[in-house]
Amino acid sequence: MRVPYAIRLGLCPVLAVTLAAQTPTGQPVMNSNPIAPLRPTGSIFTRPYRPVELPALRLGNSQRLAELIRGGTLYLTAQDAVLLALENNIDIEIARLGPITADWRLTRAEAGGALPGVPSAAQQAGSVAAGQGVTGSQNAAGVAGTGNGQNNNNAGNATIQQVGTVTQNLDPAFQETTTFSHVSTPQANTTQSATSVLISNTRTNSGSLQQGFLSGGSVTVRFSQNYLNENAPTNLLNPTVAPNLQFTASHSLLSGFGRRVNARNITIAKANRRISDLTFETTVLNIVNQTLDLYYNLAAAHEDLRAKTNVAETARLFFNNVKRQVEMGAAAPPELITAETDSINSDLAVLTAQTTIEQQELRLKNLISRTGLADKTLLAARIQPVDPVTIPDRDDLPSMAEMVKEAQAKRVEVISAQQTLVNTEESSLGTKSALLPQLQVFGSVNQAGLAGRPRIFSPTAPNTPVADPKFVGGTGTALSQVFGFDFQTRRIGAFFNAPINNRQAQSDYTVDILSLRQSELSQNKRLSQLEVDVASAVAGLKQARVRHEYAVQNVKLQDALVKAEQRKFDFGASRPYDVIQMRRDLANAQSAEVSAKAQYMAARIQLNTMLGRTLAANNIQIASVR
Repeated sequence: MRVPYAIRLGLCPVLAVTLAAQTPTGQPVMNSNPIAPLRPTGSIFTRPYRPVELPALRLGNSQRLAELIRGGTLYLTAQDAVLLALENNIDIEIARLGPITADWRLTRAEAGGALPGVPSAAQQAGSVAAGQGVTGSQNAAGVAGTGNGQNNNNAGNATIQQVGTVTQNLDPAFQETTTFSHVSTPQANTTQSATSVLISNTRTNSGSLQQGFLSGGSVTVRFSQNYLNENAPTNLLNPTVAPNLQFTASHSLLSGFGRRVNARNITIAKANRRISDLTFETTVLNIVNQTLDLYYNLAAAHEDLRAKTNVAETARLFFNNVKRQVEMGAAAPPELITAETDSINSDLAVLTAQTTIEQQELRLKNLISRTGLADKTLLAARIQPVDPVTIPDRDDLPSMAEMVKEAQAKRVEVISAQQTLVNTEESSLGTKSALLPQLQVFGSVNQAGLAGRPRIFSPTAPNTPVADPKFVGGTGTALSQVFGFDFQTRRIGAFFNAPINNRQAQSDYTVDILSLRQSELSQNKRLSQLEVDVASAVAGLKQARVRHEYAVQNVKLQDALVKAEQRKFDFGASRPYDVIQMRRDLANAQSAEVSAKAQYMAARIQLNTMLGRTLAANNIQIASVR
């Protein structure tokens, strides 16, 4: 009795893999072993910066395998064999990691930015604000000397450039820089600083928050505050603080404009996610086909062994019969040698059939076990196929047009190739957009403030200038200027860049569309070949059925001939050699019938593969659960 079962393999970010079999009592046996990386837990502020954790490797076999071994024999139905292969096969375990990796690549694409391996550069903020103290005045005037604390990060390293337009960073990015410095600068001209050595203590705090958008634009908010304490007696305010708040927005209008262009990597990652599912399904299909082939070959080998055992027993009985006839003088002594040779050859055929079974058992054990032959219990166990090799009375095949249509809708390689076409087409959007000139509009609003401690002047110098009371104070005074829009700067502009000849962009786009054309032609060829494959598989199935029918009829005829020849021999009208020859022909006919059964099952499996029916025919479902 066959045991109904259902197998459900979950492919999702946590990839909960559940394989369930229905036991004879009706209670499902569950075996859930997630293998996906475990996402970090904890505070929302620290979780994004923690690595994921991988579960331990699953190196042991499922409990089901041990439960099916009873008395040193592994009793297997075809469904059990498939189930064990799906649970324990290492190739399937490796393939399960593909969709998980695709999920993380999709997450990476949804974050935007340049592709992995394309670096970016960033610059530090200046140490003082323009016009702040002597150092700031010199910087603003362009006469600053060396050692003024300015940062210059003009790197000369080569960079990797991404082909096509680059998507904005879609994850908000926060930056903060704090710099402390003590600078001593000799003054060749003391008119401004009134000191031969200008000593500056600075503290710079700067931060920014940037957000990009799929439309091709970005918004940035920057805040900085510069603290300066100098020894210059000419400063009206010392020390001083200079906060600054800036809002900046920019957007591409030609190259890099549009959601579809900037979301192409996300679209490709989603298609690759689907392709990874199909790749996993392909692995499952291959393992299922291998398992069924091995199982039914093993079942056929057992039938062949039983037939050869019967032939050997009959040969021994016939040898004993001839031996008695020789002793009675009813047969010549050479006939005994012929009968004994036939008995030995029959025993040798049995030994050969047993060896064939052992070899096929080893291959099947390796397929359904995660540990291979290292499991001594499994190695010592003999496999007993429960399901016989049976051939239905009719195949009931639909029309060729319906089968070709079914194959086009279900064949994994056809669907995967279609997804690859989508990827190639989406990829060409980036190089097509890069054909256009660069036109980017930008604007910014800047709010500045300045405050400090006023200088105390001597009463003997009444004409010395004093600080404006508006700038007297601390950080609060400066911030009130910032948020009061006291010192506002507005900028708006546009950037345009049009390469002459534009050969690089044209070449990149042409290469992409030529690759797309190759993929389209390959897909058309694949669809044309599909009809040939289906027709060939149908012809193979029909031929296997006819071969089996002739083999069955031949066995019946050979059996009748053996019985007739045996009766003639019993009445002394036939020689032992003739009987042996007839029985040899019967044994060959029986082996041919068993081989025809195995060939029919292989042809049926092949047709299911060509039509994309393998999983449905074996009650296997592969579901992507999110």
